[in-house]
Amino acid sequence: MESGLSPLLLITIIGVYFLGLIFIGHLTGKQIDNKKFFLAGKNSPWWLVAIGMVGSSLSGVTFMSIPGVVGSGGANMAFSYLQLVFGYLAGYLVIIYVLLPLYYKTNLTSIYGYLGERFDLKAQKTGSAFFILSRMIQSAFRLFLVAIVIQQFITGPLGWPFWCTAMLTLILIYVYTFKGGINTIIWTDPLQTFFMLFAVIFTIIAISSAMDTSVVGLFGKVYESDYSRVFFFEGGWTDPNNFFKQFLSGALITIVMTGLDQDMMQKNLSCKTLKESQKNMITYSIVIAFVNVLFLSLGAMLYFYAADIGVAIPARTDELFPMLAMEHLPVIVGVVFILGLIAAAYSSADSALTALTTSFCIDFLGFGDEVEKEAYYKTTRRIIHVVFALIMGIVIVLFEQLNDDAVISKLFEAAGYTYGPLLGLFAFGIMTKLHVKSLPLIVVCIVSPILSYFMNLYSEDWFGGFKFGFTIIALNGALTFLGLFIFSYRRA
Repeated sequence: MESGLSPLLLITIIGVYFLGLIFIGHLTGKQIDNKKFFLAGKNSPWWLVAIGMVGSSLSGVTFMSIPGVVGSGGANMAFSYLQLVFGYLAGYLVIIYVLLPLYYKTNLTSIYGYLGERFDLKAQKTGSAFFILSRMIQSAFRLFLVAIVIQQFITGPLGWPFWCTAMLTLILIYVYTFKGGINTIIWTDPLQTFFMLFAVIFTIIAISSAMDTSVVGLFGKVYESDYSRVFFFEGGWTDPNNFFKQFLSGALITIVMTGLDQDMMQKNLSCKTLKESQKNMITYSIVIAFVNVLFLSLGAMLYFYAADIGVAIPARTDELFPMLAMEHLPVIVGVVFILGLIAAAYSSADSALTALTTSFCIDFLGFGDEVEKEAYYKTTRRIIHVVFALIMGIVIVLFEQLNDDAVISKLFEAAGYTYGPLLGLFAFGIMTKLHVKSLPLIVVCIVSPILSYFMNLYSEDWFGGFKFGFTIIALNGALTFLGLFIFSYRRA
């Protein structure tokens, strides 16, 4: 059946939602100096940070993709994604007991300041540059996929061109974050986490009602089905769902894309003390595991419902959730889905924009604590914030102009290679007392991802069908570590 949602109704609902975010931004953006913009004055309640991080770690892409892969038959099929989540939990332990103590000990605002203290300023800028490049491409890609949905159901029918949709998404983020920064995000992200989870739970209730069964009965059906299979051991290392491969990948992804990522760590560093930051991460890691189970269960239920009403599964399985929510379930489900999608996308993108601003201001412009420069810092910070918003909007439009899913996916994949040098740099700094001069350090960090890319490209031919997948981070980091070791020296 056709969706009963009019674009005007949807844009009105989204407008009201963002007015709420802007209101929170206004309240939390008063009398904000650099310390509060970057780290909320190191006074954030740890439990609030934990709730907000759930939304930040689950982007709009995740919101649509995780339910879809359950029945896809390829990588992460059934509940095999939980093997990756178990790896996440191992990675969180490294963050809690190794990285967070390191960051708090050196009292950092940008985590790449550690590289500056351990090596030199050029190493700090190198680490920051890799983060900025990767986070810009990845955040733009995630917003691009969400903007496509908004364009299809809301702004497109109103006659808006795609570039207007893209710029609108960034303008809305900028409006409620440019004053308060992380001080605002600490309060808006928990709200967005609530809407995201509410959308999932509400959809599950709607499916149970449509299939004339109870929610408990629906979960029982998931448990008894083949979709609920978690562990895959028999396929060997060539199987993308192999437990050991998934577990190792999950641990590495967490260490690198959470522990070595300014975006995710900035919220942790806004907590009052190391202990509170560790409590935040422990709580967050437990909650995120249960949230992933909820998303996977929803995925199985979507496949049940599609079979029940005789709807064909889309070729791209990440379109299954939006298709059923917007076109086949009751109208209210479509409204809640759009709110959940917007919440998932923006809770990830708003903190990314703030982290990009923070990293550039601290690592490249050398912002400090000088009171006499506060006015200059504030003006410069706001300019940098709007520049990054514009760049992200331009990248989103460029993705749309490419109009080639394969090329866009490759760009997204390539952005992930930039985390390998960060893993190698931090590992070398923490595990050794050796030093490396600036030029060879920069060369190693550039060459390692390139070598990793070509090894991954030909891995099936060279290693008997083996594909690195997410474990390419380990190879990338190891090559960086080895290169740094080759050019290292001991200081007297």
